[in-house]
Amino acid sequence: MKPAITSLPLRIACLLLAAAILPPAGRAQTGAAKNVTWKPIEFAILKFNGGAPKSWNIYHTEKRGWLLVRLWKRYLLISLQDQEVYDIDPQTLTAKGESLVWTDPEIPEQPIRISEWNQRDVGALRRIRFRFGPDGHVLEIQLPLRPDGRPMY
Repeated sequence: MKPAITSLPLRIACLLLAAAILPPAGRAQTGAAKNVTWKPIEFAILKFNGGAPKSWNIYHTEKRGWLLVRLWKRYLLISLQDQEVYDIDPQTLTAKGESLVWTDPEIPEQPIRISEWNQRDVGALRRIRFRFGPDGHVLEIQLPLRPDGRPMY
């Protein structure tokens, strides 16, 4: 049986994410839980099929290039560098004030199938837009930028 060509880059991306967000080995040995804290992004805009959903939020963590989007009861982990989207189990996330704590940070093996990924800076914001599957729904995220063009989060 021949291994899939796309599985190696996916595995490498998952290992890099795990190394970036998981606590250092010294803290893990002391019995501390492997938690990742996600903080809300202020002034972000989310559009689903051109309109604003009734229930949503966008979160960031200390590691740049990763977003967590809550869309109704669904949580999507978005890798901006790899242009991949993963479905996260909501039971692994707990609210702590305005922030979310990911108590079991494990990235699913397979990303959600997406197409038409478009990411660009438009004035004072960064726009990320993609489609679920070849003919599915469109999700657009608008993130504020600082005056020097770098992300605010």
